[in-house]
Amino acid sequence: MIRTAQGLAILLWSADLKSPERLATPFVMAQAAMALEQSVELYFTAASVQLLTEAAGHLRVGFGRDIKPLEDYLRETQALGAQLYACSQALHAAGLSRDDLTALCTGLGGSVQFMSRSCDPNWRALVF
Repeated sequence: MIRTAQGLAILLWSADLKSPERLATPFVMAQAAMALEQSVELYFTAASVQLLTEAAGHLRVGFGRDIKPLEDYLRETQALGAQLYACSQALHAAGLSRDDLTALCTGLGGSVQFMSRSCDPNWRALVF
């Protein structure tokens, strides 16, 4: 019997504003998982938490002909049902607060929440 996962937790750790050509991949993977009827949670930590700021929404990300504003990826992924979480420690380290984040952000979630998902045998995890 093949065991199927119930969800996918994606940690955005090294994805940052300095490499916009690589930023689309976590969102494409999230959307693919949701197409397979998986629950998806994205956790933004370290410098990646800046991707959830209103200011980052205009950044054009992707590669080749698939370049579009980061906000489009955030909006599309959330519209499909993904939960977007900002790490509170990363926010603090970046000098940001919850008020600096886009309304598309579900809330705060960090190491313990991501590890809980990663250790759950019904969930899978990816790190970018």
